[in-house]
Amino acid sequence: MPLVSVVLGSDSDLPKVKSCFDLLEEFGVSFEVVVSSAHRTPEKTKEWAASLRTRGVKAVIAVAGGAAHLPGVVAAFTTLPVIGVPIETSIGGGLDSIFSILQMPAGIPVATMPAGGAGGANAALFAIALLAATDSSLETKLDSYREKMAEGVIGKNERLQKIGYREYIKGLEAK
Repeated sequence: MPLVSVVLGSDSDLPKVKSCFDLLEEFGVSFEVVVSSAHRTPEKTKEWAASLRTRGVKAVIAVAGGAAHLPGVVAAFTTLPVIGVPIETSIGGGLDSIFSILQMPAGIPVATMPAGGAGGANAALFAIALLAATDSSLETKLDSYREKMAEGVIGKNERLQKIGYREYIKGLEAK
C-alpha cells in the first residue's frame, strides 16, 4: 500500500523528478508512480484521484508542465494534500507551469514547489514532512537529513576559509 502517490502528466517527466523517487526510497516511504493526463485521460484521472484515500494514500505529488492543470484537477477530486511540481518549459523556465499550479481558487489548495531540479526533491521532502507529523521514525530520519545538509554547508565554508575563494572556485570549475 503506497503512502505517497506520484502522478505525472507525461512519461517524459519521469527523469525530471528522479530526485523525488530517490528521496522517497531513501526515507523508506512506500509510493506508486502513475502517468495520467488531466487533458487526455480526464475520466481516468478522476477515477484514480477519487480512489486515493480508500487505498491508504496519505499525500499526492502531481507533476505537470505547460498548462499544468493536473495538480489542480487531482485536488478537485481528493481532500488529501496535493503537492504540485511544475516542469520547466521554454516560457520563463516554467513560469507558465508555476502559475497554473499556484493560482488555485479558494477551497482547492495545492502546495506548489519550484520548477527545475529542486521541485521533485522538495515535493518528496514536503510529503515526508507531512507523514512525519504522525510517524516518529520518519521525523528522526528527516531531522538527520537536515543535520547532514547543515554539516555539508559548514564543511564547505571551512574549506573556503582554508583555501580562499580563488582556489575554491577553481575546484568548482574543475568538476
